[in-house]
Amino acid sequence: MPDGTVTRTDVSEARERLAVSDFLLVDVQLPDGTPPDEQHLARRLGIEGGNLSWFGRAGEPVRADFLGDSANFVVPSVDGNRITHIHALVTERHLIIVHRGPAAPLDSLTAQLGQERPADTVAVLFLFLFLQEALETFRRAAIHDLLMVEDLEDDMFDKRRPEQVYWLAQLRRRAARLHHSLLPYLQVTDEIFTRRMLSRSFPEQRQQFARESQHAARLVLTDIESLQDAARRAFAGYASLVSGEQNGVINRLAIVSTIFLPLSFLTGYFGMNFTYLTDELESRAVFWMPAVGLQVCVLFGALFVLRRTHLWRRLRDEDGMEDR
Repeated sequence: MPDGTVTRTDVSEARERLAVSDFLLVDVQLPDGTPPDEQHLARRLGIEGGNLSWFGRAGEPVRADFLGDSANFVVPSVDGNRITHIHALVTERHLIIVHRGPAAPLDSLTAQLGQERPADTVAVLFLFLFLQEALETFRRAAIHDLLMVEDLEDDMFDKRRPEQVYWLAQLRRRAARLHHSLLPYLQVTDEIFTRRMLSRSFPEQRQQFARESQHAARLVLTDIESLQDAARRAFAGYASLVSGEQNGVINRLAIVSTIFLPLSFLTGYFGMNFTYLTDELESRAVFWMPAVGLQVCVLFGALFVLRRTHLWRRLRDEDGMEDR
C-alpha cells in the first residue's frame, strides 16, 4: 500500500485533501436528514467521471461495480440494533467512505491500514479488509443473537415466563432483518465477482480475494440461517411446553368430571318429585340407602377407573417433575 493519510474531516477539507494527497482514506459521516435539493456528494468532493449521483444518497440499495481501476460499493453493516448502508468509492489514489451514523467496519479498517502492505490497492484494501469487516458485523450479530436464543431455551425449561415469547419474537424478527439485508448484497456481489473473474483482464490476485470474499459471505449467511432455525426451534419448544401444561389442566378437569358428574346426576335424580320417590319409599332410611349407597358405589367405581388407567399417577409424576 502506498504511504498515505487516514483522516476524518468535513466535506470542504476532504475536497482539498483529495486534490493533493497521494493516497487518502476519507470517512464522511452525513446527518440523517439530507435536503433533497442538495448537490450530490461526489460533486461537492470534486470527484468527476461516471454517474455518481447515488454516492451518499439516503435509501440507496446495495450495489457492486468495477469500472476499470475503480470500484463502487454500497455495503450493509450492523451497528447495534441498526443496519446501515455504507457507500464506498475506491480508486488507486482514494478510498472514500460515506455513511450515516457510526460505522463499525471503519474502526477495524483504519486499525489494519498501518499493518497491511498490499500491492494491489483496490482489491486488498476494499475486498480483503472493508468487505470482510462489513461481513464480520453480521457474523458477530448472528452469533450474539444465537447465544441469546440458546439461553432463552434453557430458561424456558427451568421456568416458563410470558416475556420469553416477546424476547424470542424480537430475536426472530432481528434474524429476518439480518437475512433480508445481507441476501441482496450477496446476490449483487456474486454476480459482479463471477462476471469479473471470467474476464482475462481481471488480475489473479483480485480473483483470489473475490473468491475469499464470496466464501466468507456464504459462511455468514449460514450463521444467520442457523439463527433463524434456532429461533423457530425455540418457538416450537415454547409451544410444546404450553401444550403440555394445557394437557395437564385438561387431565385434571377429566378427573374432576369423572368423580362429580355421576354424583351430580344422582343428586339431581333423587331431588325430583317422582311418584316412586314420594309414594313408594316408606321411610327416610329406605330413601337414604339407595341415595347414599349409589353415590358411594359410583365414587369407588370412578376411583377404580382412574387407578386402572394410571391417569392419577401420570399427573402425580408430572407435578414431581415440575417441582424438580
